[in-house]
Amino acid sequence: MDENAIRAAIFIQKWYRRHQARREMERRCNWQIFQNLEYASEQDQAELYKFFNDLIKHMPQAAGRKNQHHADSNFSLLEEKDDIMDELGDTVDAKIELPIRKSHIDLLIDVFRKKRGNRLHPKYVALILREAAKSLKQLPNISMVSTAVSQQVTVCGDLHGKLDDLLVVLHKNGLPSSSNPYVFNGDFVDRGKRGLEVLLLLLSLYLAFPQAVFLNRGNHEDSVMNARYGFIREVEGKYPRNHKRLLSIIDEVYRWLPLGSVLNSRVLIVHGGISDNTSLDLIKSIDRGKYVSILRPPLTDGEPLDKTEWQQIFDIMWSDPQAVMGCVPNTLRGAGVWFGPDTTENFLQRHRLSYVIRSHECKPNGHEFMHDNKVITIFSASNYYAIGSNKGAYIRLNNQLMPHFVQYISAASQSKRLSFKQRMGMVESSALKELAVKMRDYRDELEDEFKKFDSDNTGCITITNWCYVMEKVTKLGLPWRLLRDKLAPGTDSHMVNYNTTLDLLDTDVIMEAEADGTSVMDALYANKASLVAIFNIIDADNSGEITLDEFETAIDLLTAHMPGDYSKEEMLEKCRMMDLNGDGKVDLNEFLEAFRLSDVQRRQQQDENIRRRSEVRSTTKPSDPVTELAERIHRNTVIVETDIDPSDCEAKVIKPN
Repeated sequence: MDENAIRAAIFIQKWYRRHQARREMERRCNWQIFQNLEYASEQDQAELYKFFNDLIKHMPQAAGRKNQHHADSNFSLLEEKDDIMDELGDTVDAKIELPIRKSHIDLLIDVFRKKRGNRLHPKYVALILREAAKSLKQLPNISMVSTAVSQQVTVCGDLHGKLDDLLVVLHKNGLPSSSNPYVFNGDFVDRGKRGLEVLLLLLSLYLAFPQAVFLNRGNHEDSVMNARYGFIREVEGKYPRNHKRLLSIIDEVYRWLPLGSVLNSRVLIVHGGISDNTSLDLIKSIDRGKYVSILRPPLTDGEPLDKTEWQQIFDIMWSDPQAVMGCVPNTLRGAGVWFGPDTTENFLQRHRLSYVIRSHECKPNGHEFMHDNKVITIFSASNYYAIGSNKGAYIRLNNQLMPHFVQYISAASQSKRLSFKQRMGMVESSALKELAVKMRDYRDELEDEFKKFDSDNTGCITITNWCYVMEKVTKLGLPWRLLRDKLAPGTDSHMVNYNTTLDLLDTDVIMEAEADGTSVMDALYANKASLVAIFNIIDADNSGEITLDEFETAIDLLTAHMPGDYSKEEMLEKCRMMDLNGDGKVDLNEFLEAFRLSDVQRRQQQDENIRRRSEVRSTTKPSDPVTELAERIHRNTVIVETDIDPSDCEAKVIKPN
């Protein structure tokens, strides 16, 4: 071969390898942004659990107090009543009646797959929810699944409101039957826009095929999580006149969902994972009806709270596997544990099991093996972060429990029309948009920290200092140096104009995305049950009013075990401000009103900040790179809703080695 041809081939090969390495680095960087943001957001919710846990630990008189109604007291919610109002606007003329049959399933699928007019009449929604809750209540905590008759079983992971993915699974794998059973492993709602349809369809499948559909509870089957991640807003938007009643019945569904499944007495299927303390015998004996929310204290009916029991449920819902040995608190999520291969091996030996199937984590290919193939992660929501970000998958296990994976991408035609570069651009834009929205929480703090390194007020700092500030303030653990060109575009390789970062955060695209989100305060105030539980714990004498002495006791506890930015005197003054009528005590209405007023003030401050920055932007035009980046983010993250076509997918079977 000619020497020049060989040199050319070597040159092309080197170029291709560098190109592929750069693409892989970009993909991993985007993935890290998505995952770290997701886990950082969940930390906020996990803090609520820790807050309750610490309060109960250090205020034992509150632990045994009846702070909510007992499990059976809401049974009236499950009784059929004429308490559902007609909704404004059109609902689908589709009649659902008991018992639920395959014809009803076909009807629901046909109704739900349409982009418009897909609302069932609320009385049928309530009918499905009530019937499912009553039936689920009769099930054990751990469902026993067998392939003795069917010779195979299908396991699906997180769906997160992705109705298109659920319909793809049913289209490719068939409806449930005695010869085609399913296990759906939690996280049916939140994040996606069709969570209610996913939940109703799964519950209807369970009612129609009770011996062939097994539903496990996930960490998002929880009203506290729903307040933060969109499901409550979804229900309110679809059923504004009935959402309170429907959400109350949904809570009843959540509390009675089984906590896991065991297949052929050899495979454990739970949503999150295990810990070194996980005991299936203990989990089987728990009264799961007490746990309306896993993040709030369970219903105790005046009996002492068993924190060991609470922790058991928390660990199987929230934990993740790790490659290294040991079992340590999951600091990334702020909840559950990271469990290593040794923890898995000990657990399997102790319970005479072969392996564990879990979900809870998005994976690029929809599935992943860990711990010498003894832990399998399955995730069924494709395009989870953005179109093209990941594949979904489900597992089919035969009678010998050999797993076969079916991997798919829903709405495949949308991504087929795009080049590889366009798909990467969409994923990158979605990642940057999510990151910029999160960074807006720290916008003022970032500006203050940047200026500490800019004593001459030039608007520029070194890239090292820029990276240091970004990590110090956000604590997101991201490769900031790689992200510099995206978040602070410029030509100088050593200096960064930090105003370009701040300008990006102040663009309309990012501020509108922020307004569409839900803050921790929004979630807490929307889920008043958490505030009521906090009130009852602080109300030590159970009088229905909190005295200043009771506040002081709670503050001493908070400052001793959960130190914050406020002094004791400052917190006491805030407590005095809650006493709106000046009688020296704070009742529940005053307590809730104080949070409402605080929320109103916070929103007003946000609006004022936006107005002030808009005035600045009107006089100081953002740089062209910032404008170009904001426009690209907007262009690449606009989603057009269409009817769902389950056949519009790419799927392939993956056999394990």
